[in-house]
Amino acid sequence: MQALDTKKKDIINFFLKKGLLVSNDLLEHLENEENMSEFSKLFEDKSFKDITVLSEKLKELLGYEKKLNWTELEKLKSISEKKGNNDNAFDQILSYRKEDDIRKKKKSENRVKIIFSYDKIPKKREANDFIQYFNNRFQAIEKFLKQRQELQNTTSINRIIGKKDREQVAIIGMVRDKHYTKNGNCILTVEDKTGYIKILVNKNKPDLFRISRDVVLDEVIGVIGVNGENIIFVNNLLFPDIPLTKEIKKSDEEVYAIFLSDLHIGSKNFLEDDFNKFLKWINCELGNELQRQIAPKVKYIFLIGDLVDGCGVYPDQEEELEIKDIKDQYKVCAELLSKIPENIKLIMCPGNHDAMRVAEPQLPIYKDFAEPLYNLPNAVIVSNPSMVNIHSSPNFPGFDILVYHGYSFDFYAREVESIRNLGGYDRADLLMKFLLQKRHLAPSYTSTLYVPDTKKDYLVIDKVPDFFVSGHIHKAAAANYKNVTLISGSCWQSKTTFQEKVGHNPEPSRVPVVNLQTRHVKILKFGE
Repeated sequence: MQALDTKKKDIINFFLKKGLLVSNDLLEHLENEENMSEFSKLFEDKSFKDITVLSEKLKELLGYEKKLNWTELEKLKSISEKKGNNDNAFDQILSYRKEDDIRKKKKSENRVKIIFSYDKIPKKREANDFIQYFNNRFQAIEKFLKQRQELQNTTSINRIIGKKDREQVAIIGMVRDKHYTKNGNCILTVEDKTGYIKILVNKNKPDLFRISRDVVLDEVIGVIGVNGENIIFVNNLLFPDIPLTKEIKKSDEEVYAIFLSDLHIGSKNFLEDDFNKFLKWINCELGNELQRQIAPKVKYIFLIGDLVDGCGVYPDQEEELEIKDIKDQYKVCAELLSKIPENIKLIMCPGNHDAMRVAEPQLPIYKDFAEPLYNLPNAVIVSNPSMVNIHSSPNFPGFDILVYHGYSFDFYAREVESIRNLGGYDRADLLMKFLLQKRHLAPSYTSTLYVPDTKKDYLVIDKVPDFFVSGHIHKAAAANYKNVTLISGSCWQSKTTFQEKVGHNPEPSRVPVVNLQTRHVKILKFGE
């Protein structure tokens, strides 16, 4: 026993000479004779006179974070610096704690749950599949509309057709046609499973008429009015819309999620310098004091489609490609993303430029083309669209994030009058609000290519998210609609010849950053 105590004193003196205190945990560990014997062999090895080498070996042998007194180490480091001690052993040892132990702890704290990610096996589709697909959509959205008090007692269309007596009626139908009369009134044709009927919105009801102008084909709406002979004179139009959430969900700790989209790696227009600035910031090597404080608290990064520029996406694209092989594009993409600290989860979905079918819902990015992405230890790869829950705990349900690249945005920016008049393609917030009101990510059949799944329409917004996030339009934006946070990612590609032709004006290299404790959104700029 005396020999054991002597060895303990020798060990303590060794560490004191190096300017380090030994914790009680280590001393208790050494009370075991086997542990003491093993440690003595290590201690007597001349190669471990260098404290940094010894600390590395201690980490392997003893479970470093438990055996050294980190609070005392920090204090001792501060005292040493005041005395002018230039020995950098403290920095080296503390860096092990920061880069290994803390990072491993944070990695386990980053909680990502996939609520929905489309994974159906592709198969041949027939005409009947489309019929079943639209029937599924109608039934899903009909349920939302019937929750409205005004639509709880609806009538099927076939029971109205042929009635001559005027009476108040309520129906739910899918918009089949839309046109205007010579007098300027709006005529919609709506249908349900029993038939179809025309409805008239009079221009002399300006508020109602304005609403009707934004109705698009194939959406499901509620109609209240007075029936005529094979027509309904509309008094009100109702949409499925999302309900108002009573309160905005907030985390009890200050952590951040950030949203990137449209990297377009492989394009000659890829802004590599700007993206490297972002990588430096996320590694705490760039930014002002406040920005540097945010970076280590980032736990989640969403990459919302178009990670690469792709090949053959549009005519003569190869002339604008720096990297012409799609696999090489994903390889470079993975190399860049690997520079993001591993304790940050990377949630990725495909876009219309990725190596995927364009038809939605898109499966997760094909591994055959993008295996380097799947090899990233912190990657979570999901479909487009998808629903992901982040940062849940036993006492907190986490945040539900609806992820959609936004390929249908082009159509609604052009076709919906109110959005077109208020900025069109530049107003991601209006586009996202519009789709939440319709409870569908692409209500018009021609707004995107569909895969007509016979079981369900996976573009229906059946669950109200906490966040609705998108990309595609190359402009960062943030807004709130009924306590749902709307976020559009920016891009990392300068204006292309195609964008110039169609009048798009991207605002690249901007990053929406969300404080999950306050739900406040800040947009950081990494370009000019």
